Amino acid sequence: MNDLSRLAARLRTLAPSCGPVRLIAVDGHAGSGKSTFAARLATELGDAPVLHLDDLATHEALFDWTDRLREQVTGPLSRGERARYAPYDWTARAFGPPRTLEPAPLVLIEGVGAGRRALRPALAHLLWMDLPAAESWERGRRRDGPALSAFWDGWTAAEAAHFSADPSRPWADALVRQLPVGYEWLE
Repeated sequence: MNDLSRLAARLRTLAPSCGPVRLIAVDGHAGSGKSTFAARLATELGDAPVLHLDDLATHEALFDWTDRLREQVTGPLSRGERARYAPYDWTARAFGPPRTLEPAPLVLIEGVGAGRRALRPALAHLLWMDLPAAESWERGRRRDGPALSAFWDGWTAAEAAHFSADPSRPWADALVRQLPVGYEWLE
């Protein structure tokens, strides 16, 4: 099942979950391939908008972004309005200029914690990138290089605590596995 057109067709049949929007979450451990998968799925969905939770998290609040998400994104989308949020610049350690997110028929939200308890009622579908934490984190460390080693040390502890308190995987509608060529998903 590595043809994303079949998954895209399935997602298009879902009922709207956040006002007129079908909000599709892509969750998993840091380094599991969420961003790459979400980009490919968005293309298959006709360039569906993608919200990256890295734009809402900050150094000081890695997982404390639920209120910002509700106020700036899911609240407006649920009313059929354009969302407006200020993305966090991880290098400058400050919020950047605002971006907009249209209430498209399908909107992807990707990032660690996208399937958290507080967000699940607004989701039409939750996809979990099925790669173990240790393997995901090793991929992320390789990708980011030794300069971010201290950040990763803090991140892995914070992520483990987050998923211990608020696991997403048990609530996933489908598990996504990366293959040498493409993806497979199990519903």
